[in-house]
Amino acid sequence: MPMDMDSSTGANRLGQAIAKRIVKHMEGESSLVLDFGEIKDDESLVTNTFPIPIPKGDYHVLRQLTYGKTGDILAKTQNIGKPGSGEHNHLKVATLLDSRGMPCSGMVGTPAAGQPDPPDPPQSSAGSGGSEGAHQHHVLVPEKMRSLKPGDRVLVAWVQNEAVVVDIIVSS
Repeated sequence: MPMDMDSSTGANRLGQAIAKRIVKHMEGESSLVLDFGEIKDDESLVTNTFPIPIPKGDYHVLRQLTYGKTGDILAKTQNIGKPGSGEHNHLKVATLLDSRGMPCSGMVGTPAAGQPDPPDPPQSSAGSGGSEGAHQHHVLVPEKMRSLKPGDRVLVAWVQNEAVVVDIIVSS
């Protein structure tokens, strides 16, 4: 009987060692977990599985959640060769055919309305600057692309011990 006791004790230890290895391996494999959270008034993050506030700057945010507030300028049009100018022209010189079928040149397009360039941040989406119709357009950050703000419910991915805010959760 003592021999059976020794075998079962050894088998038990071996089983426990294998179980510990499996648990350790599974913990390493499950380093990504999805969670829900909320951005608090001080812009800290509190998640369902980690209720201690994580201060702003100690969690990560996907790039698209940093575009700015609703109505901020996301992008401006620009004329090729004039980076950052925002100006472009809708009128162009074209070769046309007159009523006799003969080639002639002229302007095609409609000049922009006589308004100043939009202010930063813009109050309107287009302006005008010149007799040829040179003007610029601003593409504004829409509500659905705005940055995080207090009160937002968010989807959080846990990558090992780091919280990454993936997106804002909205009602269906």
